[in-house]
Order: sequence, then structure tokens, then C-alpha cells
Amino acid sequence: MSSERVQSTLKTVCVTGPECTGKSDLSAFLASHYKTAWVAEYARAYLNKLNRPYEQHDLVKIAHGQTRLQQEWEIDAHRVLICDTNLLTIKIWSEFKYGTCDKEIVHSMAQTKVDLYLLCFIDLPWENDPQREHPDKRQHFWQIYRNEVQKTGVPFVEISGSREERRKISIEAIDSLLKNPS
Repeated sequence: MSSERVQSTLKTVCVTGPECTGKSDLSAFLASHYKTAWVAEYARAYLNKLNRPYEQHDLVKIAHGQTRLQQEWEIDAHRVLICDTNLLTIKIWSEFKYGTCDKEIVHSMAQTKVDLYLLCFIDLPWENDPQREHPDKRQHFWQIYRNEVQKTGVPFVEISGSREERRKISIEAIDSLLKNPS
């Protein structure tokens, strides 16, 4: 099968939501379950190496890195690619922190294929992490994520409950997506 044909049948699932909602854990589980590749959150590695507070121009670099990672992992994906976040998160943070989002990020978002969003709810306990910024604004960010995901027009499923419930809901949603040949 040609590389182009594989890419045209590949489904992309993005696990998204506010901080500390189990996205990375769920992404790793789903990749293992479907025996496929998953795209980690590029921002975490970038910020770990930054040695200063991030600035708005850093978000464009993070967007480039996230996009590059997704393109690289598409090659190794089997039927479905799991993404632990995408450019939607960068847009949300840029607009929240700086009041605007760079046009390059918005343009790249429009060019990036997503077939399904798994929108993680804020019902998990907050865990402190130096990169997490707003434990007091979880409900606020939940509404922003929900509104932004709805605006994309991409199907989405809200993910909540225990770890096992989240996994079950996610598998059902992805299985349904994979049954749809279009």
C-alpha cells in the first residue's frame, strides 16, 4: 500500500482539555490499546528547556514543534494516530494570556487534520506541576475548550469519570470512528 493511501485512511484523534485532566495518561493508554503511535505534547519538553518564562513568540515555536511531531508520527501510525493535544491548546493559551493568537498558528490549525476530539473533563483531582498555571480556573478553561472544540465542527466526545470509565468511553468513540470508512 502506498504511503499516500495509508495517510488518506489514517484517522487522527486528539485528546484535549484543560490542564490536569488525564490527557497524557489516556493518550498513552489508547496508543497501546490500538497498537499505534501517539504524539506527545511538545510544549512540555520545550518549556522544560527554556530557562525563562515563556513569551508569546515561543508559542509559534511550540506550534511548529507540535506540527512537526504529528507529521513524523503519522508515518508509524496504524489506522489511528493519537495526539496528546494539538494547536487548539496553543491558541487557547495565547488568547487567554496575550489576548490574541498569531495568525500562523490559526492558519496551521486549519491545515491540520483531526477526525475526533476526546475532550477531557475537569473531574480529576488537581496535581501540582511547575508548568501548570491556573488551578483556580479549571471550570473557566473547560468552557473555553468546549466552545473552541465545538467551533471546529469536528466530532467530539466528552470524557469524564474514573480512569477505567474514561478509557471505555474513549475506546467506544474511536471504535465508532474506525468503522466509518469516510
